[in-house]
Order: sequence, then C-alpha cells, then structure tokens
Amino acid sequence: MLKKLSYITLFALTLVSCSDTLDDVNKNPNATETPLAPYLLTGTLKQGADLYWGADNNFNSSLLFVQHWAKIQYTEPDRYDVSNTSFTSLWNTGYATLITDLNTIINFPADQANSNYKGIALTLRSWTFLLLTDAYGSIPYKEAGQKITPSYDPQWDVYAGLLEDLKKAQSLLGTSNGAVTGDLVYKGDITKWKKFVNSLRLRIALRISDQEPALAKQAAIDATTDVAGVLSSNSDTFKFTYISSPQQNPASAWFETRDDFRISKTMVDKLYELADPRLPVFAQLPSDQTVGKYVGGGNGLSNSDANDQGFAKTSKPGTYFLTSTSPAVIASYSETLFNLSEAVARGYIAGDAEQLYRNAITASLNQFSITDATVIANYLNQPIVKYDATNYAKSIGTQKWIAFYGQGLDAFAEWRRLDYPVLKAGPATVLDGKIPSRFFYPGTEQSLNGDNYNAAVAGQGKDLLTSKLWFDKK
Repeated sequence: MLKKLSYITLFALTLVSCSDTLDDVNKNPNATETPLAPYLLTGTLKQGADLYWGADNNFNSSLLFVQHWAKIQYTEPDRYDVSNTSFTSLWNTGYATLITDLNTIINFPADQANSNYKGIALTLRSWTFLLLTDAYGSIPYKEAGQKITPSYDPQWDVYAGLLEDLKKAQSLLGTSNGAVTGDLVYKGDITKWKKFVNSLRLRIALRISDQEPALAKQAAIDATTDVAGVLSSNSDTFKFTYISSPQQNPASAWFETRDDFRISKTMVDKLYELADPRLPVFAQLPSDQTVGKYVGGGNGLSNSDANDQGFAKTSKPGTYFLTSTSPAVIASYSETLFNLSEAVARGYIAGDAEQLYRNAITASLNQFSITDATVIANYLNQPIVKYDATNYAKSIGTQKWIAFYGQGLDAFAEWRRLDYPVLKAGPATVLDGKIPSRFFYPGTEQSLNGDNYNAAVAGQGKDLLTSKLWFDKK
C-alpha cells in the first residue's frame, strides 16, 4: 500500500513538473509582460491608418460607393454584390485591436501613462467609434470591451457620448501634463492634438445637425470657442506618413501586385468640368500614349464591360496616392474649413461662410502641392465653383467630395449627409438603382451576439446596404 502511495505521489509531482515545464515552453520570450503606452500608441496609429486607408474599408468599398475609384476587373464590390463577410475588418480590428489597446492606455495607472497619453487614447478611441457608427449605425459603445456580448447603442446616443468623451479628452491634454513618445503623427505636440480634438467635435456636430440641431449648434460653439482652437493650417492635418516596404501605404502595396482599380469616370468628368488643377494629381495618364487625356473607369459595370474599357486606355489613380510613403490623411485642414463654413451657413457660429469655403478649397489645392496664386484665383473665380449661399449643401458637398479624394469612409459619410454631388448607380449594380447607405453588420454578430444584434436591427431597420442610418434620414 505504501508503495502504491509512493507511485501516486511521484506521478502527481511529475504531472505538476510537466505542467510547469509546458507553461515555460508556451511563454513567448519576445512578449512584454507589461504593455507600454508608447508602443501601444504607435501600434494603434499604424493599425488605424491601415484600417482607414486599406482595401476593405476604403478602395474596395467606400471609395467605390462615392465613385472616387472604379473597378476595371473583379467588379463585384463596384456592383454592390457583397455579403455580410465583406465588411468585417472595420468591426473586428476596430473593436478587438484599436479599442482594446486604447482602453489599456486609458486604464493604466498614472505611473504607466500620464494624462496626455490618456487624452490621446480617448481621442483615438472616439475617432474609432465614429468610424464604426458612421458605417454601421447602432453599435456596441457603452458596453464595448466590458462584456463578451455587448448591447448596441443607437446612433444618436453614440454621437452624444463621443462629444462628451472628446470634452473629457480635451481636459486631459495639456502641455504641462507630461511628455509623449511613440506618437508618429504629431510627434508629441499636444497643442496639435488639442486642435484635432476640437476638429473632431466640429465634425460630429455637423453629423448630427439634421437630426439634433440644438445639440449640434452647442457642440459647434464649444469646439470653435475652446482656447485650443481647431486645425489652423495644413501642417496641423492629422495624417499617418508611411515609410518603405513592408511599412508602406496599403494602396502602394496593392498596386505592386494587382491592377484592378482606376479613377472613376464620375470624378474625372467632374474635374474636367471644373477645369480643376487637381486632376493630374488624382489620376495618371493612360499607359497608351495615343489616348493623350485622362480617362476614368465606369462604376458598376459587369466584368466584361469593365475589361472592355481597356487597361491601357484608362487612368490609374495618381502616383501621389500610390507611393510607399503616401500619407494616410485622416482629418485635413481643408475639411475643418469646410465644416466651419457650413457651421456659419447653418447659423451655428459667426463668420463669413463664403470666405471659409474659398479658404477650404485653397487649403485642399495646397495640400496637393498646387500653390500658384493665379491658378488658384482662376479656379475659385469660375461661376461653377463660386459659393452659392442659396444652396450651401451643393457648393460645400461637391467641393468636399473632391477634397476627400482617397478618404473613402469620410467621403461616404459626408456624401450621405449632404446629398451632393448627385451620383447614379452603375448599369450592372444589384440594388435596384440605389447606392449603399451603410455597411452590413458582420455575420458573426448574428451567431455570437444574436440577441443584441436582433434588438439593434429592430430599432434601426433591416440589416441591408440600403437602410438609411439615423444621421442620414431627411
């Protein structure tokens, strides 16, 4: 009996020893036991830029919806022939990576992250939630990261909550609140982060302006009267600048091995109509030199009709957007000026809406290295470009659509809100002549978070590409 007990004891000790050994083997020697705020910040900036500027959410979806780009082969996304597996990366990366890592910074004790880190993290988290709700509508917000199966918040609650979050972020940010490293956008310049916060507040104010004008007006006033100000020059533009491969611009990486996108005919035709000097920046001349002019690809064509346009006879997007170091612009000075112009036009703040509109176009031209004063003046003084106070939505909407070239998610949001320019679905599209108004929820939400998904759909409307979101309803 004693011998049996000895064997049992020895066997048990062996199991414990093996378990400890396996635990040691399964540890990643390169992983940090304690995540560091600078590394988390660097990672979220890079991953956020990739998410915003990459294929799934930008040039293979939203850039097609707003007819900035078009597909010359594999045209299913351009015909809206997609499923609920087509829009998963914004959701999955937004929640599982960006919001998770930013919450880690926000929840760090003071000795691991000063209040500037926390203010930046809260700002970036607000931007991520804004992308999510603009694209899908109702989303998990208050319970995100708190529960495995979080409930969804209606879009109006998300926008209101983000305005409060950004107000808090502004209070956390201060030039005397500690140094920040790992910041690949503003290099730790807190004054620029504070301007970015207020510019996001102004963006949200206009998102809600058709549905909650009183709150929108107050948010616009708060954003523009804050002592920190808003983005005030192109040097303030919030952009992530890439370096060489493999840390290169996602569009650059795509075009190294594939050739299935062209600038949209809709965009090319509009730029020709306006004699717009940005055309040579936005597009390349066709490789067939006998063509001799810029030729856009049609949107919403069948694969055969798209191919028949000719790969060598149509224009690729401009090299400005396709080099390894092309920047991922996320919030531009030009956008902020357009938003100020609209806030004045709506009577929210004081100012000269027309001059702000002209300044916004000038800032966009400058952003794309068009600085000749005569060229700019000639463009602005054309009757077709001049500001129309009787239809500010058309003037601002059309020029903002151009200025947002390459920024698919925000171009998509503002085109839905302002309803300009008027776009028509292509001939082979599958939504009965309609253009998408939102992204599908990922199919995994139905299987893994079904009760909350069903409640969100019941409140918002069917999970269809054509269902109008709250901010977009007129």
